[in-house]
Amino acid sequence: MPEPFEPDPRRDVVLDATTLKALTHPLRPRILSALRLHGPATASRLAAHLGVNTGATSYHVRQLAEAGFVVEATELGNARDRWWKAAHARTYFDTHDADQATSAAYLSAVAAGYAENAQRAIAEIATLPPEWEDAGTFSNYTLRLTPEETSALMRDVIGVIRGYRPHQGTEDAPETARPVSVNLEVFRAPGMSSE
Repeated sequence: MPEPFEPDPRRDVVLDATTLKALTHPLRPRILSALRLHGPATASRLAAHLGVNTGATSYHVRQLAEAGFVVEATELGNARDRWWKAAHARTYFDTHDADQATSAAYLSAVAAGYAENAQRAIAEIATLPPEWEDAGTFSNYTLRLTPEETSALMRDVIGVIRGYRPHQGTEDAPETARPVSVNLEVFRAPGMSSE
């Protein structure tokens, strides 16, 4: 079965057991996501955006830099402020490449970031321009599928997503285009028997 994801080694990072550990703190995936979505920032700007203190943000940015996830944006910095940018466009992770505890810690951090982004989006609904009010959805679909059907569903949905302009492909975007978050979570419903 072909993989639904094909990382581009020039733009993407594929997590391994070592690099995965650098992303298990809940704040680090949020920092990385903010830099990818909004572009370079200082630790102070990231702290304000994420609603955390500057000291914590600064520490975690340095940890991400040590692991190679962020790099200094020297073209923006000066003697007072250090600007940081994401070193890669996307992160790819295969749960088979790490121990269960580390995988769970990373995935929990990612899920917490998704939940926070959803809460922030909900809080901003009332301020959206009319054309954006009904353009999105918060939906949940529970299907009864085999593992093979689940894999096929994932490939199909990813194929649809790939047909649209990625965030990085902004040069041909219409003036009205804005970043749109699409979170894909496909998993066996929790709490079911292990049959």
